[in-house]
Amino acid sequence: MRKVLIVLAFLFAILGIAFAILPMGTLGFLPVGLSLLFGALAFVKSDATDKTVPKWLLIIAAVTLVVIIGRSFVPDEVAQDAQFEQKKIESKQEDLKDLEGIE
Repeated sequence: MRKVLIVLAFLFAILGIAFAILPMGTLGFLPVGLSLLFGALAFVKSDATDKTVPKWLLIIAAVTLVVIIGRSFVPDEVAQDAQFEQKKIESKQEDLKDLEGIE
């Protein structure tokens, strides 16, 4: 049972890291929370000498959780491209002139 919990905690920790790196927003809370849960259960089920792996999994999940929380406070901003907007307006005007010329 301990090995299954460790494998599940490791799997969800990897998913949490991937969701923290990719722009998934707060969707990373789910795998990190599950990783913390399974890591804590593995830590409880382990003997006193075998608690190193679950301890490291808990540390990794906690750091990933802090990263996800930190990234949720940073706003996602898209810069406006003035040249593109100007070309779009000019293209629209040219298209209107072409349509008027067809009639």
